[in-house]
Order: sequence, then structure tokens, then C-alpha cells
Amino acid sequence: MTDKKTLFIDGLEVEFTNEPNLLEVIKKAGMSVPTLCYRPDLTQFGACRMCVVEVEGRGIQSSCTMPPENGLKIHLNTEKTRRIRKTVLELLLANHDKECLTCEKSGSCELQKYSEEYGVRKIRYPEKKKEEFFPIDNYNPSIVRDPNKCILCGACVRACSEFQGHSVLGFVNRGSNTRVEPMNGKHLSQVDCVFCGQCQTVCPTGALTIKSAIDEVWDKINDNTKKVVIQIAPAVRVALGEEFNIDAGENSIGKIYAAARRIGFDLVFDTNFSADLTIMEEANEFIERLSKGGVLPLFTSCCPAWVRYLETQHPDMLKHLSSCKSPQGMLSPVVKEFLPKYYEGYKKEDIVVVSVMPCTAKKYEAVREQLLGETDFVLTTKEFARMIKMAGINFKALKEEKANSPFGQYSGAATIFGASGGVAEAAVRTAYNMVTGEELSNVDIKTMRGVDADSRTKDTVVDIKGTKVKVRVVSTLKEAEKSLKEIKSGTSDFQILEVMACPGGCVNGGGQPISCSDSSIKEKRAEGLYKEDENLELRKSHQNPDIKKLYAECLEGKPGSHTAHKLLHTTYTDKFTNSYKDLK
Repeated sequence: MTDKKTLFIDGLEVEFTNEPNLLEVIKKAGMSVPTLCYRPDLTQFGACRMCVVEVEGRGIQSSCTMPPENGLKIHLNTEKTRRIRKTVLELLLANHDKECLTCEKSGSCELQKYSEEYGVRKIRYPEKKKEEFFPIDNYNPSIVRDPNKCILCGACVRACSEFQGHSVLGFVNRGSNTRVEPMNGKHLSQVDCVFCGQCQTVCPTGALTIKSAIDEVWDKINDNTKKVVIQIAPAVRVALGEEFNIDAGENSIGKIYAAARRIGFDLVFDTNFSADLTIMEEANEFIERLSKGGVLPLFTSCCPAWVRYLETQHPDMLKHLSSCKSPQGMLSPVVKEFLPKYYEGYKKEDIVVVSVMPCTAKKYEAVREQLLGETDFVLTTKEFARMIKMAGINFKALKEEKANSPFGQYSGAATIFGASGGVAEAAVRTAYNMVTGEELSNVDIKTMRGVDADSRTKDTVVDIKGTKVKVRVVSTLKEAEKSLKEIKSGTSDFQILEVMACPGGCVNGGGQPISCSDSSIKEKRAEGLYKEDENLELRKSHQNPDIKKLYAECLEGKPGSHTAHKLLHTTYTDKFTNSYKDLK
């Protein structure tokens, strides 16, 4: 048994164990120091100098980079530390576009927050002139980059490199001319950005924000000639409530349905329905490949950032990618094609489909050349929360409602799509039935679960009555790259590869409420999804009666039919060579 290790924070003795730095010890003790660059899931950088503390015998130290030591005596708010922090804020503001009232991050900007806390009312340094500002990069469907609000904290650079292994963003120039931008000063749309949005989730200011579709959606809602329907993604239900002071992981889906109707959407559907539909098609596709010697391993295709990564970096691997559209990509054409069959007065040309997604890359997916015109607008979780606030709706007071039929019922297998490993687990539940004609008794495949940093690659062997299928689950493209190298070298031994670009899966997507300062939030969201799965009567996609009805009445009775392929499957494009030729 080792001796207890302690240090002293403002005279209080505090125990520490394996915390990587003083900042985490301070947070664990229920205290805080400001920081603009520190993110617990990223490497320590020490760029902003806001988290400085005074250590007896050591002087001023950056708490995010200094490891804890036994017996240290730390002071958080000395005259020196307060003066340094205020000076840092003044220097940052001198080079900052201070149009705060019209900034997308107003109210949630960390620079704004600390400037208020430290009473910064005057800036003693020469301020940047408007004519010195740089153009705003607004040329992609997902992310807006405003270099005039960048404080050079480096969080976005680290997120892109450490999560995706991609390094789309980087530092250029030196000294006062230092900037963060894509290679050669190009727009994000001109480089191999996958639009995952992790850069903007870690950005403390308005330098990187979500490209909003709110105004366009309001215009369609107010257009009496249109029928505007909405679909809600699995991960949204356990995160949107955070914008209304509801705990992370609490399932608010009933209130979300109600809010959508109060806003003015004509019909409310659940993307969980088409997650079940995705499983039916993807499980069928896997069995076809497995039984007929098709290309394996089969890659899941639900994550548009992953799809774009393969198109731009590994087009030779596109033959592994499932031809199934994502749940968003499936529900939109199904709604437009078949809704007039069930609702009088609905015409295909008048239907507008809006989806609420946890993901900024879904905005990009909606304008892919193969899917253009199916999903009309994509709102992130944060955008939809803003619409609820704009409508003056008391979200917490709403009574729960249900989704509309026939595209509203879903199974627990669909719900867990929102967490890393959920797609693979759901597919196994149904593939087992398709192969054996029997039901998988133990549907909780916990070896596929886990959203923390230690669970970004998980291998599981599933026994389907003597047929052993190895499933690999990864989150972040950096981890996916390792698996691609195994496949190319001939050393891989798995038959299914599930990839989610965001750490932990969609629960931690680029469009969710900000969670970068607390790693436990994505775990709570995942727990909320698994809890709903456990509590639902139906836990397998093939058991969903609305799915059975759709196949019987509209899709020729079975997965993989001609109509199913026409509406629910897609092709991909080699964007590495810019050939723009569909790859079957």
C-alpha cells in the first residue's frame, strides 16, 4: 500500500492520485482556474497562460502543464496571477473582432466569460483595425471559420490531429503574424476536411462555429404551400436537454417531439425508425457478402465524415463500404416517396424534410451529389435548441408527446446507434436472426461498448451458430487509419468494421452541446441511450412492426429488393483523383 500523496491549494490539503497535471487536481478539489486552451481529451499545450498559479519555491507556473508533486504549496489567486490573467485577456482582445452581440458564440464564448469575470473594461494595447481583418471562410455547408476571432489556443489544431490524424488545420507564420488556417490559406472546402466539427467543439471563441440553417427552416415553416416534416436523430434525445439545464443523458425525446410541433412542423418522425431500416439493409448486405464471397470486411456507412475520409484518402477501400445510406439518408427519400400514400393532401414536390442531427458532417452529407434534394435542411442539436428558445417555448414544462406514424416507431437497437459500437451491436442482433431464424438471447453485447479514450478500438467475436464473426469498433479516424493499414497489409482478421469519426460516437458529435471541458458528459449521454434500449419492449430492428409494414407495403417485402436499392442505397466517388466517377 503506497503512502497518501497530498499537496496544498490555498492552505487546503488536497489528495491526488494519477491526475496528469495541477489543473485536474484543482478541479477535483472543487476549485477552478480559468483556461482557454486546455481540453482534458487533448494533449496539454500551455498556450493561453490563463491557468497560471503561484507555486511556493517555483514561482508562476502553468497549471495545465505542471504535474502534481507531493507537498507542493499552490496559490490560485495571488496579485501576480490575477494581473497576468487580466493582461492576457487584454492582449487577446486587442487583436480580436469584438462584435460580440452578433457573434454565434455570444453567451457561450469563454473569452467573453473571462473578460467579464476579470472586469476587463479598457484595453491598454493598440487594437487591430478593421481593414487588417481577414476574410471569413463560409464556403462549405458545415463550418464557418472566422480567423479574426482566433486566439491561437491551438485546440482545433490538436483536435484535428489527435482525433482524426488529419491535420487539416495548422499554425502558419511566426510572431505577431501567426495564424491558424488550412494548408496554403485555402478554404475548408478546398482541402480534405471531413466536416466532423470537432474543431469547433473545442474552440473557446467564435473562430469556428456551426453554419446555421435556422433562418431557411423558419422560412419553409412559414410557407403555407409547403409541408415541413422533421426527423430526430438517436443521440439528440440525450443531449438537447442540456441547453435547458437538464442533466446530460436524460432522455428528452417526448419533449423534443412536442417542441417540434409547437415550432410549427407539420409532422414529427424519428430517425430511430430509419436506423432500424438501415440495420435491415446492412445486415442483409453483410450476410450476402459473407455467404457469397463478397468483399470483406464490410465497413459501416452511417458516418459521413468517415465516408468522406475514404473518398479523399483511401478510394481504393470504397469497395468495402456498405452501400446503405445513413439513417438520415434513408428516411428522407422514404418520407418523400411514401408519405402521400398515408397522408391526404401531401404531395412529393411540396414536402420539405428537416433533420436534427448531432453532427455537422450531416450538413455535408445532405448536399452530396448522390443524395442532393432528399434531405432539404440539417439542423444540429444546438441549432434546434436555439429554435426552441426563439419560439418562446418552456422546454422543461412541455408534456411528452409521441412521433407520428408510420415512421415513428423504433427498437432499442436503433437508439444505441448514437454511441460508438451501437451500429455493430444492432446489426449483430438482426443478422443472427436472418442467418439462424432464431432470436439472439443475450442482446447486450457489452464488449462493443465504451466511449472513453481507452475504448476507441474494440474487438468482439460473435458466434452465429458455429460461424465466428469478428467485429471491430473504432471511434476517431486516427484509430480507423490503423485498421485500414491492417487490411492493406493482409493482417486483419475482422469481418465488420464500424467507424465513427467523433470520439465516443454521435453522442459526442460536432453539433451537440459543448462537452469538451468534461469528458464524463459523453459517457452519461451513452448511458442514457443504453438505458432506453434496456427499457424498450422491442430491442431488435427486425421486430419493429412499422418496419415490417414498410417492407410489406412499399419495398417489395424484403431487404435488398429493387425498390430498396433504389431508395436506400447509394454509390461513392473517388475524390482522391477528382475523377468524380461513381464507384459501384
